Amino acid sequence: MIIGDVLGLLGVGVAAGVVSTVVSLASIVSYPALLAFGLPPLTANVTNTVALVFTAAGAAAGSRPELAGESRPMLRLGPVAALGGATGALLLLVTPGRTFELIAPWLIGMASLLLARPPSGRARGEHGMLGRLALFAVTVYVGYFGAAGGILLFAVLSGMFAHPAAKLNAMKNVLSGLANAVAALGFALFGPVDWAAAAPLAAGFLLGGWIGPKIARRMPGHSLRYLAAACGVAVAVKLGWDSYAG
Repeated sequence: MIIGDVLGLLGVGVAAGVVSTVVSLASIVSYPALLAFGLPPLTANVTNTVALVFTAAGAAAGSRPELAGESRPMLRLGPVAALGGATGALLLLVTPGRTFELIAPWLIGMASLLLARPPSGRARGEHGMLGRLALFAVTVYVGYFGAAGGILLFAVLSGMFAHPAAKLNAMKNVLSGLANAVAALGFALFGPVDWAAAAPLAAGFLLGGWIGPKIARRMPGHSLRYLAAACGVAVAVKLGWDSYAG
């Protein structure tokens, strides 16, 4: 890989890391970029997932104010997210992806519309079985492909916690990172990871993940929620068009 490719992937990683931590759409930026750099689709997917682990590391470092006091919920929900990520990775390696392609636009669209609804101020809490099942289902998708998976996770957490959007966003980044980390481990062992592409992309993700929370916490009112919802609807329409009209 030439120096121009390395710098290009580094820049893509920074941009995608910021986008990931603010509006949960890293893969919409980084996955097409990896395809443009010549990686086959499966290799691009698993390489992207491995590199995404570093977004979570950067986001956790940049979100310490938002994560204060949330260690217990994170410890309770973390294993659920990790199990979901492992399940998604296994599905990617052993099954065809057509079913996920058909379902994903509907999931993302519905979650985005839920995000657009003003929060009620009430939440079911992380102990609710429905919330944990939803978290598991979403992190399966995150481990499998994850395009706009963070928006799905944001919507689930909005139903579980009556927190400000910036705090929910920080929790989303950590849980999504756990799901990605477990999936990445499976891909590193059994998947066709392109390590020459993964390294500069991961470095960019780390920096972008650290920058993103600083932007998110300065967004006024519910603007973060509405921005994520609008981006999610756009992604749902695009994925739906590709899946059903292609």
